[in-house]
Amino acid sequence: MHIPKRYGQSKVELCPFCGKQASTENKNGVPVCIKHKNDALQDLKCLCGEYLMPKSGKYGAFFVCLTCGPMNLRKALEINEGGAPTKTLQQEPQPFNIQKPINPRSAELKKKFVPKEITVRSDDPEYFA
Repeated sequence: MHIPKRYGQSKVELCPFCGKQASTENKNGVPVCIKHKNDALQDLKCLCGEYLMPKSGKYGAFFVCLTCGPMNLRKALEINEGGAPTKTLQQEPQPFNIQKPINPRSAELKKKFVPKEITVRSDDPEYFA
């Protein structure tokens, strides 16, 4: 049986805080209702333990993990089931595209990695492999 689409019901976004229909976006780009316009999702973690960075794109809000890659909003909220933690945004919030490492563990890994210089000569048998 074919159920036809109805106008306005193809993509209905819900507020992650209360579950009502989202009508606006907060400063992070997450669709929320008017009551939660000044609230932000804080410190969502991936399954691997890394923090998720919120982004907004052509198809709506999503999150990016440094190790696992992009993840949609619904999946990120399912992983962090303990309710949606809130943080009230101030007048001038810091942007999420900061170049500093978010997790101190990732900074330690970068310090441990030291590039090794290799000299390749033309008479080396591994040169042609």
